[in-house]
Amino acid sequence: MAKTPADPAAVFAANQERAAPLLKKLTADGIGNIIDGRIVPSSSGEVFETTSPIDGTVLAQVARGTKEDIDKAAKAAQRAFKDWRDMAPATRKKLLHRVADAIGDNADDIAVLECIDTGQAHRFMAKAAIRGAENFRFYADKCLEARDGLNMPADEHWNVSTRVPIGPVGVITPWNTPFMLSTWKIAPALAAGCTVVLKPAEWSPVTADLLAKLAKQAGLPDGVLNTVHGFGEESGKALTEHPAIKAIAFVGESATGSAIMAQGAPTLKRVHFELGGKNPVIVFDDADLDRALDAVVFMIYSLNGERCTSSSRLLVQASIADTFIEKLTARVQALKVGHPLDPRTEVGPLIHERHHAKVCSYFDIARQDGATIAVGGKPYDGPGGGHYVQPTLVTGAHKDMRVAQEEVFGPFLTVIPFGNEAEAIEIANAVQYGLTGYVWTNDVGRALRVADALEAGMIWLNSENVRHLPTPFGGMKASGIGRDGGDYSFDFYMETKHVSLARGTHKIQRLGI
Repeated sequence: MAKTPADPAAVFAANQERAAPLLKKLTADGIGNIIDGRIVPSSSGEVFETTSPIDGTVLAQVARGTKEDIDKAAKAAQRAFKDWRDMAPATRKKLLHRVADAIGDNADDIAVLECIDTGQAHRFMAKAAIRGAENFRFYADKCLEARDGLNMPADEHWNVSTRVPIGPVGVITPWNTPFMLSTWKIAPALAAGCTVVLKPAEWSPVTADLLAKLAKQAGLPDGVLNTVHGFGEESGKALTEHPAIKAIAFVGESATGSAIMAQGAPTLKRVHFELGGKNPVIVFDDADLDRALDAVVFMIYSLNGERCTSSSRLLVQASIADTFIEKLTARVQALKVGHPLDPRTEVGPLIHERHHAKVCSYFDIARQDGATIAVGGKPYDGPGGGHYVQPTLVTGAHKDMRVAQEEVFGPFLTVIPFGNEAEAIEIANAVQYGLTGYVWTNDVGRALRVADALEAGMIWLNSENVRHLPTPFGGMKASGIGRDGGDYSFDFYMETKHVSLARGTHKIQRLGI
């Protein structure tokens, strides 16, 4: 018998009722750093406020981490590293599964907290929390094979490779879907045998704090996962410069990635960057246009457009452009902007007033460039009076306009018509970024040609972004360095070691006889 769908109004009310006591329980004494298993204030005693994008309400006082705090956390990770590295992989696997269980058991609470901390709609955050648990389960199971290498026999030697964890690592996570993206970095690092110092984004610290607490409750040894809050130019910079930290995994803006690379250079830090994107979705006239339309709308307006993989440029073949844009316009006009805890909401408030101002600035930029704002183009008076904007659709654009070149990182789609395959590829590649590309066509040969020609680390053909954990995730050009996912993550968090064993039969040259 089919399950009766829950009443959206009742779900909204239940989410609101759950939010206040959850937040109070987690942040009653503020949010402190977690170093060597203990919750501690900033060494300076200073705090900063984190507020909700829904209504500006202060959510918590957060420890403002210092260079001294980072030093303590890095040294705690360094002390814990040997025991964690040498722990039997099966034991490490069990511990990471227990962390996954703890996340799964608290998934509903995590989703609610993430909504009020980030402004993301509940329909997406409910799934993000579950994905966080899946990330830990996937890498828990890979603990047993993390050190696997290759057998490469030669005539006179047996040659094998193996992998060993690189050491304590720093993880700097973004504010858009902070819980899930934190697990995406932390889970493979721990599975590899590394210890971690996490510096969460200052605009969304609540669920990062919860993740560290859930990991400790699950039995993760002290010092294996440490969290230091604060600002990028203070605690973040100290983390990237600390000599005990062997690698930095960062998700965020391209300019910040450049700064981190420079800060880590004196200590020769390995870096992994997932940075910005201005991703094209290319719709040819022979595509399944109904499915393509669904994917276009989903990949820019879900998650408030605050996602690195959003398809923020629609390249549509001129022969179908008018019809496709007409249908697209109707869909964008129908999007429901509202309170993020309301399950009917499709677009919630943007993360912060500064980001809200940035997104809104592109409304005037579009007009100044000579483009047309077909839908939206204004702030939105949403419930609570928070950082809402109207979902925006820009038409009449060409590839050199700022709205076709710069990452807006909001619910803002720029449409550019093209004539043929070669022009589509030229427009798609004419940006500094190269994270993802999406291609819609029923011509398999063309799909493969375009996928090969696009300057992007990930291509989806006739699909929106559907993440499969064993596959490589990452970009090229200004969109990043390195790959996440499957064994690709171990390539970053581990060193590959070659061992050669002689058969005792090869001739050794004799000198000094």
